[in-house]
Amino acid sequence: MKLSFVIYSYFPYGGQQRDFMRILNECLSRGHQVDVYTLRWEGEVPAGVTVHRAAVSAFTRTSLYKKFSRWLDAKLAQSATSYVVGFNKMPGLSIYYAADPCFLEMAQEQRPAYYRYTPRYKHFSGYEAAVLGEESNTEVLYLSAQQYSAFTKYYPTSKNRLHALPPGLAEDRKLDDRSSEGRRQRKLIARRSLNAEFQIAEDATLILQIGSGFKVKGVDRALKAIAALPKEMRDSSHYLLVGSDKPRVYLALAKRLGIAERVTIAGGRDDVPSLLAAADLMLHPAYRESAGYTLLEAIVAGLPVLATATCGYACHIKQADAGVVCDEPITQTSINEALDMTLRALPTSSWSENGLAYGADENLFRMPQVAVDFIEQFTKN
Repeated sequence: MKLSFVIYSYFPYGGQQRDFMRILNECLSRGHQVDVYTLRWEGEVPAGVTVHRAAVSAFTRTSLYKKFSRWLDAKLAQSATSYVVGFNKMPGLSIYYAADPCFLEMAQEQRPAYYRYTPRYKHFSGYEAAVLGEESNTEVLYLSAQQYSAFTKYYPTSKNRLHALPPGLAEDRKLDDRSSEGRRQRKLIARRSLNAEFQIAEDATLILQIGSGFKVKGVDRALKAIAALPKEMRDSSHYLLVGSDKPRVYLALAKRLGIAERVTIAGGRDDVPSLLAAADLMLHPAYRESAGYTLLEAIVAGLPVLATATCGYACHIKQADAGVVCDEPITQTSINEALDMTLRALPTSSWSENGLAYGADENLFRMPQVAVDFIEQFTKN
């Protein structure tokens, strides 16, 4: 079977992009042909895949996406495939993988009233309606109960086209040894390497955050919460942020908060298992997050997690009893207090052991297989 995959931007370190690649590779393993249509591609191209890059440009993102849609329509008209799998909301999709939260929910519940009169709102609400609206036939693969609730609230006729996916942790996140001793040994080795690379004090409490798109991931919240810690706790902590984005604004914020020497911002990295092993706490105070694989990755690695309830996969923290979820209403004060409490509880908690036990569930690793099962099912109908 020949499929067309559409994604605005591919780079190796984004959560959406990693899901895209895992689903693409699963399609290839089953003998399907895949063409990819995109604005930007960074990294290696899998053998047998043809990547079509749109040679379009614009001053605004909405204009760029409109030009991309026109380009895509023309390219697909010349293609032999009739099945289009999209990883961003746009018109013309047969199947949409819901990597993003509901736009209407964000626009109506998190933005001022005037926002609904802007060109940006008109564009993105229109593209979302093309996928989820009552005139759409697009099948939607969603990741979390939060998404289902929002989609059915704002697009009630989409209910029969929504299909739940299990989590999709990568196979290399599985641990051969889930014992507490195994975790201790991994931490010792990984921390020694990380301390040498970033000159982090050996006795520092290492707070890790992983994610591209620092604004949405709540990096400002993380920095403010660390700055608000009692002096002794603050001075014995180090915050390591790993992901693809522009760090300048956040380094400047850390300096204004007086914690610059306690903050390291690295780019995207491939050694995530080692980072998870080295850290003492995963902090992820995102403003919005459809799923948040980094939370699950931390849980199954035995790393306690503090995250906001706006993350789709925050439910796994509660189910595993592997950390703390900052529930609504989420304020900077509530995040500050939660971080203080979590760090105090780390030495005596069973969060690490609970997470390691939770990671034995094979269903946490099955998303790509189930997604491609759906794709094959839909294309046969």
